[in-house]
Amino acid sequence: MDKDIIDLIGNTPLIKLKYPSELTGCNIYGKAEFMNPAGSVKDRAALGIILDAEEKKEIGKGGTVVEGTFGNTGIGLTMVNNARGYKTIIVMPEAASIEKRDILKNMGADLRIVETLPYANMGNYQHVSKRLAEELKEKNGGNVIWGNQFDNTANYKFHEKTTAQEIFDQTDGKIDGFTCAIGTGGTLGGVSLGLKSRNKDIKIACTDPQGAQMYNHFKYDKLEVKGDPSETEGIGQYRVTRNVEPTLVDMSYHVTDYEAFELLYKLVKTEGLFLGTSCGVNIAGAIAMAKEMGPGKNIVTILCDDASKYYSKMYNKEFLTSKNLPVPSWL
Repeated sequence: MDKDIIDLIGNTPLIKLKYPSELTGCNIYGKAEFMNPAGSVKDRAALGIILDAEEKKEIGKGGTVVEGTFGNTGIGLTMVNNARGYKTIIVMPEAASIEKRDILKNMGADLRIVETLPYANMGNYQHVSKRLAEELKEKNGGNVIWGNQFDNTANYKFHEKTTAQEIFDQTDGKIDGFTCAIGTGGTLGGVSLGLKSRNKDIKIACTDPQGAQMYNHFKYDKLEVKGDPSETEGIGQYRVTRNVEPTLVDMSYHVTDYEAFELLYKLVKTEGLFLGTSCGVNIAGAIAMAKEMGPGKNIVTILCDDASKYYSKMYNKEFLTSKNLPVPSWL
């Protein structure tokens, strides 16, 4: 009876994806992470990072959390921090959707928008957020942390502890494969370790959006971009983060934006699933995995968030046409 908002993070259901399952002859399930209280899988990373910092006594009452994010981790952190009594400062690249900016501002985060630059440039949002956290910590004499979602291993460890356990239990241990894309690497890293510790024969696949390097990293052991930059958000990695390092991967897939968006429009119209951009990549990867593994398999992927954070892209005819992406017939 005494639950608060944080207690609602996790324990999301599995949804059977009808079209992908019928197409492949497999049972393909999506873990409905959009049902987390702040609306995405990143609620888990946010909670894992804060719980770890509290346990290490790196932050206490009235403290400040600084993070660089394309949006969802920042939204999750702001929710957790508001409930815990911490201030949130978010550094976000200008390429992030306007919807995510509005959510963060409306939740009371101190939002700093920076130019969208590659990680190698010290003006990249991750580097800017780290410097800001260090400056504030020195100025305030402590009680300031940098979330560091990409290299903070509390991220993947929380997924190993929660997400993997939930998936295994929800499938009664009868899971043959799991796949998702890599943003920080926390979800795939933690789930791969958690599932394989329970059954080493469970296959794990990395599904990479166009314009990223993880497909080539896992398939050919080389960091090399495949395809043009993606219009999906929150996924697509160019380096081996500390959350990627321990990941156990058996297969690797590459998905174009066109494939992902086309699949999302089909699912909203035929199954009522109103999903965000990265979900299209994940589901396309699950389909590819099912086709490779053969009929009758049980495969799980992540439904990261819903489409409400991407109206200005996903349901903007002018934007879609300018990017040579499919346009829903009803627009």
